[in-house]
Amino acid sequence: MTARVVVADDQSVVREGIVMLLGLLPGIEVVGSARDGEEAVALVAEVAADVVLMDLRMPRCDGVEATRRIRKEYPNTQVVVLTTFAEDDSLFPALEAGARGYLTKDAGGDEIVRAIQAVLSGEAGLSPAVQRRLLERVTTAPAPAGPPAAEQQLPDGLTPREAEVLVLIAEGLSNPEIARKLHISQATVKSHINNLFAKTGVRDRAQAVRYAYVRGLAHPPGTSFT
Repeated sequence: MTARVVVADDQSVVREGIVMLLGLLPGIEVVGSARDGEEAVALVAEVAADVVLMDLRMPRCDGVEATRRIRKEYPNTQVVVLTTFAEDDSLFPALEAGARGYLTKDAGGDEIVRAIQAVLSGEAGLSPAVQRRLLERVTTAPAPAGPPAAEQQLPDGLTPREAEVLVLIAEGLSNPEIARKLHISQATVKSHINNLFAKTGVRDRAQAVRYAYVRGLAHPPGTSFT
């Protein structure tokens, strides 16, 4: 099977060099080249590319955004990042955007072919250097912190959302203000208030504020705490 490939790089010398190299490799047909991410997305739509070799630092639309758009709009097209350095600040955003392969520009022809074949087979096409960076990132990343103690043991069976509404009441927000802040309807706010009133036994907003202070869910204005 011949892979239809688009090359995207803003440097003409680099782009033409990659196109020339790919033209010598078996099983690859270069069907277009792009100077930036906008052109890459348009080319994928036009030529139905199987794979895009994508540089990351490009004008107008960078490689990460172009990758995100291509993977969303043309899910049958895979993206292999081909960039200068295997840097964390570009590596992980590109993979999160949907890139299935990541090579540095010093990769040889055989390595590029393997990466293209890998992503077309549903696998990851990562260079050894990138695999090491991923492994280092996974093994050195701190364990995710658990939810705050206030959310782990909320009093009287309050849900996290009900506690959140209670805190906003204690901050003096009205129902419309709470709705806007939490991006929910006023009817939902009223429902949460009714539920938390029933669970806590308070009868009005003043009692709700006192309850929030006593239970440590909120702090009176001007209170300093650690």
